[in-house]
Amino acid sequence: MVYMIIIAICLYLAAAALIIAEVFVPSGGIITICAIACLGGGIAIFFSQGGPVAGWIGIGVAVVMLPTVWIIAYRLFPRTRLGKSVILAPPKGQEGGGVPDAESIGKLLGAKAVVITPLRPVGMCDFSGERLECVAESGYIEKGKTVQVIHVVGTQLTVRQI
Repeated sequence: MVYMIIIAICLYLAAAALIIAEVFVPSGGIITICAIACLGGGIAIFFSQGGPVAGWIGIGVAVVMLPTVWIIAYRLFPRTRLGKSVILAPPKGQEGGGVPDAESIGKLLGAKAVVITPLRPVGMCDFSGERLECVAESGYIEKGKTVQVIHVVGTQLTVRQI
């Protein structure tokens, strides 16, 4: 009887290891099915060898163990070599990353910038080290030309070549 309980505990540990493996190895759910089978086998052993109390305790442990192991695996994944190669890095350049707010862009009305990528009519301009997307007032503006912000709507900057 004691050996069967040890086997059930080993099945639980195997299920935890398989859940962690599922996070790191793309298997299409096959590893998850194996983990569920291990848990089912462990629960069956607990019920048959330990009685209903041990069986329900085994179910309780499984209910707590599954999300805990899953959360721990997903928190560790971005720190692994595989996770670092798969997960994109946050954008660089602005403090919070992403698009600057309309308030800071509104202050650029009348500011001058250098065109980084050709404006056809949309492209990137350099405002003293800060790269922002701009829209040409009309037509095409070549790379390297100087432009001035003539209109600001929300986060859209309209520029004119000087």
